[in-house]
This record gives sequence, C-alpha cells and structure tokens, in this order.
Amino acid sequence: MAAAITQGVGATTALSSANSKKSRFSSRKSLPDRKGTFFVVRCDGSLTSGFNLRDSRNHRLYANAVATKQDDKTASTASKPGHELLLFEALREGLEEEMERDPRVCVMGEDVGHYGGSYKVTKGLAPKYGDLRVLDTPIAENSFTGMAIGAAMTGLRPIVEGMNMGFLLLAFNQISNNCGMLHYTSGGQFKIPVVIRGPGGVGRQLGAEHSQRLESYFQSIPGIQMVACSTPYNAKGLMKAAIRSDNPVILFEHVLLYNLKERIPDEEYVLNLEEAEMVRPGEHVTILTYSRMRYHVMQAAKTLVNKGYDPEVIDIRSLKPFDLYTIGNSVKKTHRVVIVEECMRTGGIGASLTASINEHFHDYLDAPIVCLSSQDVPTPYAGTLEEWTVVQPPQIVAAVEQLCQ
Repeated sequence: MAAAITQGVGATTALSSANSKKSRFSSRKSLPDRKGTFFVVRCDGSLTSGFNLRDSRNHRLYANAVATKQDDKTASTASKPGHELLLFEALREGLEEEMERDPRVCVMGEDVGHYGGSYKVTKGLAPKYGDLRVLDTPIAENSFTGMAIGAAMTGLRPIVEGMNMGFLLLAFNQISNNCGMLHYTSGGQFKIPVVIRGPGGVGRQLGAEHSQRLESYFQSIPGIQMVACSTPYNAKGLMKAAIRSDNPVILFEHVLLYNLKERIPDEEYVLNLEEAEMVRPGEHVTILTYSRMRYHVMQAAKTLVNKGYDPEVIDIRSLKPFDLYTIGNSVKKTHRVVIVEECMRTGGIGASLTASINEHFHDYLDAPIVCLSSQDVPTPYAGTLEEWTVVQPPQIVAAVEQLCQ
C-alpha cells in the first residue's frame, strides 16, 4: 500500500486484483457489486457505440457515464440572486474591479489592449484605463514578463497575460530566477506582487505546442503560488485574490471553460488562494481534481451514484501549496483516494499530491492511491486522438469500482 499506482489513459485497470492483496482493498463500508454494459462517451458528452473495442480490456468504457437521473432544476436560475457571467467575463469583472479599486494594478501582454486579449478577458479595459495601464507588448514573452517583475519591485501590481500558456516557456528564466526568488535573494527588500495568467489545456485541436499544461513545469519553483480556476465564481474570486496577494501567483485557465456560464453574487467577494473546494461530499472514496477535469469527475460521479457508490469530490484549486487540511479530513473519512488530472503522468500535480498524501496520511489509507493522468505524449492535432490522450469519465468510473471492490 505504500506505493501509489499511477495510471494513464490506456491503463484504467492497473489496480492489482490478486487474492493475496484483497485484504488491502477491504471496505469499511458495504459497497455494491459492479455491473454494466459498455459504450463510448466523448468529451463533449455525446454517446457512441461500437469501435470494435469489446475485446480490449484496456478500452472498456462503462455504461451510464451520463446519469439517467436529471439534476433538480426546480429553482430557475433567473430567480436566483446575482448575475450570470461566462467564465472569461467573470475574470474580466474581477480584473476590472481591482483596477478600479487600486491604481497600481496594470495589465500587459500581447493584444491585451484594444483587441481585448486572445480570449477577450481584457476587452474594454484599454479605452477605460488607457494604454499605460493596459499595455500592448511586442511578441517577446521574456521581455514583458521581466518588465512586469521590475514593475512589481517598484510597487505596481502587474498582471501578465500569456496569449497561450505554452508561450510562457520563453519567459521561464524570468519566472523562476527572478519572479520566484527575488523576495528571498533581496533579503526581503522587494515584494513581487505579480499575477501571471493565460489559457492552456487540451481540447480545441490546437496542436502539441498550444496544448501545454505547465503546472508541472512551475510547481518546483520556490516562492511561486499556483491556482487553477474551474467555474466563473472561483475564476473571479481567485483573480481578485491573486491581484491582492504580495506573492507572485500563476493563475491557470482552461481554454474549454471560458464559455462556461454561472450565476455569481452581485456583492464583492475574494476567495482564499490556498483553499480547496468541496464540490460533492461523500463517504466511499475521495476524488481530487482541478480545472476541466472537475467536469469529467462530476459526470463520472453521477454514474457512480447510480451504481450505489458515494464519492466525495474535491476541486483542489490551489496547486501550490496543497490544502492538506481539507484533503486530509476527506482521506480520514473515506480511506481511499483517486486523483484525476489533465497534467502529464510523469512529474505532474498528481505525482506531487500522491507523495504529499502518502507522507501525511498514509496510516488512514485502505488502498494505494490511484492517479489518472494524461499520457506522456505530445498532444495530437486530430480530435479523436486528442481525446484519447486525456482521462475520460468512464475511466474514472472503472478506477473507482476497482478501488472499492
């Protein structure tokens, strides 16, 4: 049990079922037997059958990946307090509120000005606040990231937008050697209140270089905080918190979530940068996830509930540091952990989270931790191949059933 089991897309059944190890998987609560037929659930939620996969154990996908029960929608969203925003609009609202509140807040990046940003997060800000506070930069990530760090040292609070997260690899020296370390290397003389944000992730057929997930690249840099938004509500709250923080913060946004709509409060709110979100309380297994995979997990959770399981779902949100208080309390209750991420299998957030849980809560585990991650391959351009490189809801269902047997 000491070693965690890490699984990629093609290895949903890697959990050992040897009789000699069954005692390690015994449940403290009664769990249902597994059953079901098979079909394929695409990442857009549509159902298809066939593909001649019936004889391939590694590609068996479980039925009812979309639950037959409908969510209770008796309360109309129009009757709820607040206002509806898309995720990119929530980011913009949080940014605009902070620019209005604090004249030191400024934005810089490629096309962030009059064009409004590659995903329109900064649309309308340049005419309102001027070209100096919403600064269009040349295509030179290392230069304008370094400029933002220097501006932060003088007392400003800059937000750097990477047109695509993959481009920020060009500024890795500035982010690692300057942004993360200057507060320490200056003996505390300088604070670096800079926010680095932008789109990333897989799912829009952007090819390998534009489908990067850089969480694993930046997690080892001392002095950097990392958060990932997944809803309009937490996107705005985390944006405002990141801008107000005196630490450098990297805010990860997923390209497939920008058009996600949600009703958020009219009153001002700011979220905690180091706090996870309890998405669904449960008793049988803890599922830890973040960003886009939150929705794959919730889709799988509906199926698991229909099969008699009671998963607890936590959106960790804070990728560095981890909220071990929330995570630990859940592990002590369920005694089983599944981690679902879109990051790469090797050296990803899941690997670090697995190590932390084993280090702090090993005695509470009744089974090895299961980590479902993307395959260690460049993301293909073809949509069907791209889809198979990341974790899908049926694989989560299969992993939980194996873990709880």
